Amino acid sequence: MRILQYDPWSLMDQLRNEMLSRVATTANGNEGASYVATSDWAPAVDIQEQEDRYVLLADVPGVDPASIEINMENGVLSIKGERPLDRQEERTFKRLERPRGTFYRRFSMPDSVDPNRITARSHNGVLEITIQKQEKLQPRRITIEQ
Repeated sequence: MRILQYDPWSLMDQLRNEMLSRVATTANGNEGASYVATSDWAPAVDIQEQEDRYVLLADVPGVDPASIEINMENGVLSIKGERPLDRQEERTFKRLERPRGTFYRRFSMPDSVDPNRITARSHNGVLEITIQKQEKLQPRRITIEQ
């Protein structure tokens, strides 16, 4: 029989995750936007809009950058990865607070992004995804042939 440690905050964490899931679903109008049902944890993310691009910063310490999948499909950017859980190593800890397992986040992107010009890099446990905006097309005058 395995002894489980009581965590009084686990129910609060679960409630927070469910509330965030519902907010994300409501904001996007898309049931598929929920990450709680599809992942064990969710990295914190900051999104910054600059004049010519969007920059997304995700905290993923302990995650191998080579194992992170980034996809852009139908205007939705998705990030998927895993911080592995070693069952043997778990037994040596007295306390485990850092989440482990799979994560999955989705973001609806505006029509102004260029899906062909997305770059990603990782530095000190922060994943930086840069999504360039499309160049603005200049209006073109069309002449009528007679």
